[in-house]
Amino acid sequence: MSLANQIAAHLPYLRRYARALTGSQNAGDALVRAMLEAVLADPALGASLEGGRVPLYRVFSKIWASAQPESVAAGGSANEHEAGAQDRLGTITPPGRQALLLTTLEDFTMAEAAAILDRDLAEVEALVNEAVAEIEREQKTSVLIIEDEPLIAMQLEDVVGGLGHTICGTAATRNQAREVVEAQMPGLVLADIQLADGSSGLDAVDDILALGSVPVIFITAYPERLLTGDRPEPTYLVTKPFQEASVRAAISQALFFQSSRPLG
Repeated sequence: MSLANQIAAHLPYLRRYARALTGSQNAGDALVRAMLEAVLADPALGASLEGGRVPLYRVFSKIWASAQPESVAAGGSANEHEAGAQDRLGTITPPGRQALLLTTLEDFTMAEAAAILDRDLAEVEALVNEAVAEIEREQKTSVLIIEDEPLIAMQLEDVVGGLGHTICGTAATRNQAREVVEAQMPGLVLADIQLADGSSGLDAVDDILALGSVPVIFITAYPERLLTGDRPEPTYLVTKPFQEASVRAAISQALFFQSSRPLG
């Protein structure tokens, strides 16, 4: 496989990581573009990408480390929502966010994350532990779970309850989600995109967002349907089968940014 094809295969997931890291689709994509431009301008840098995801994310990490906060913020649209997210982002240690996202959302091992961040293994483990402590300090909220597989819905309920949040309802169809929201507006939504009766979790989320601002996390076995680049993409996307740590990290991120709809 050529280097270009290797990069292309991993690019949707690198964009997902960049989006979660910055809190903005535009800001994340701007960093990915900066990395690709640097690779095109430096053949030696391009050669260093041979070997899969770890070297690719390692180069991206160097681009992220060299970016000034104001340049990252400038990559997104200059609205109050994103400006507030960037302000809150400044209160969290960037290496800790990177370590947590790499080992949960991106499913790297601790050793791989250490290689990507150019840090000792023990240091990365400490960063992840600090980030987990930050998760536990997040404000508690009520959560709606839109999921048509009972075992997965129960697993998500356990994760949500373990973080101290409450479940305002579970729904296996778009209509059931509407009924839950009519009774109580959730503070967070976890949603699959393909539901039991053929209805769409995307439509169910659109119904909810038409009523108010709610952070949303999509949890799906079909991430490619959302990572096309053809439309605004969800900032928080977890792929099935998932690690519970990935869901916990996404919940923390979504509540931290209070994102009501895809940014950018």
